[in-house]
Amino acid sequence: MTLASDLIAFTLAASLLTITPGLDTALVLRTIAASGPGQAFKAACGVALGCFAWGLIVAAGLGALLAASHLAYEALRWVGALYLFYLGGKLILSPRREGIELRDARMPVAPRVWLRGFLTNILNPKVGIFYVSFLPQFIPPHASVPVMIVALAAIHVVLGIAWFGLLIAAARSLLPLLQKPRVVAAMDRLTGFVFLGFGLKLAFSARV
Repeated sequence: MTLASDLIAFTLAASLLTITPGLDTALVLRTIAASGPGQAFKAACGVALGCFAWGLIVAAGLGALLAASHLAYEALRWVGALYLFYLGGKLILSPRREGIELRDARMPVAPRVWLRGFLTNILNPKVGIFYVSFLPQFIPPHASVPVMIVALAAIHVVLGIAWFGLLIAAARSLLPLLQKPRVVAAMDRLTGFVFLGFGLKLAFSARV
């Protein structure tokens, strides 16, 4: 695959993952209800900053690891594939049965609401594990691993900010949809199949 095709494939996959309702979506929606769209956008920027921080962390460690050892790359490839199989199977077999709830909407919002969004991601090691498992699939042979990891993380951040901006702008119309258990379950299952597909791709594609 070429660099352009890898970037297109990543953008499509990351877009689907970005719009799937989750903890970040719930945080932004609750902030809208509690303090309005301006504070919600700050929370969204904090979430994006947390993702990018994980991208920098993974780029530094993963780049050094893969550059030092082909065996390490192969081990990481299989661990990543198994992790994606696990995530995909879990989402398909046990999708969430509840929609996005705003029961905590009246709770006071922290003065630095962006910090809450940042901590939501930077203190979640699953984000780092996901980046380690997912991003290497979209790095072409002979490309700089750290540079590509940072670039892919930046694309993910831009997609996230764009999605949250749309969500904030259309919160009143989208919220009833996101509160439907069937919608959340369908999104989980669709995302699960995406994880399985990329897990298979990662398992059966060796780096040159």
